[in-house]
Amino acid sequence: MSEPEQILSSSQVNRGELQAARDFLRHADPLLAQLIETHPDFNPRAWLSELPKLDAFGTLVFQVIGQQLSVQATRRILDRLRELFGGNMPTPAQFLSASPDSLRSAGLSHRKVATVRLVAEYFVDGRLSQKRLEMLSDQDVEAQLTAIPGIGPWTAHGFLIIALNRTDVVLPGDLALRKSIQRVYKLSHLPTPDEVIHLAEHWRPYRSLATAYLFQAAFDTD
Repeated sequence: MSEPEQILSSSQVNRGELQAARDFLRHADPLLAQLIETHPDFNPRAWLSELPKLDAFGTLVFQVIGQQLSVQATRRILDRLRELFGGNMPTPAQFLSASPDSLRSAGLSHRKVATVRLVAEYFVDGRLSQKRLEMLSDQDVEAQLTAIPGIGPWTAHGFLIIALNRTDVVLPGDLALRKSIQRVYKLSHLPTPDEVIHLAEHWRPYRSLATAYLFQAAFDTD
């Protein structure tokens, strides 16, 4: 099964379901319809092919590194982190065994090192696991993750999309998304997170796919 067919959920779906999601968004939002027509072959998860394969822990490492950074800067730090571990993403136990100084030399701040070490501890002692998180609702995943100091809604929402491939997630606080919405919807101001949430109600239950199109629109303007 191809990557585009996997956007709708963590389980396998068929092309018809993906097409149904696009058709729904076309009818729900005329401006999204224009984006969909402009990008008929758009693959919402294609950008992940430029990253190493990420499991649940690796996704959280990627998300924590990316806090307040561009995707390009995040990738550079991720590459340097992998170099510390023989070209691979570290396991939770490997991350905990690494010295903080070596992790900071890869570009992680003191705070991000501390946050990822906490996440690693949760995976090592079993409080978090890929299987456990896959079984939880979006709300419960967010609650468990944001209970960890240093992880907020943006990190949790990104995890839901990347690691669990959930269909109905939006990142209302993401600056790039808000700027894209301002351009696409020709708003006179940068929308607030609450305004993003309100707008995204029209996209349910496919907010993840709508968000992906709007991120693509942001790249179109670069």
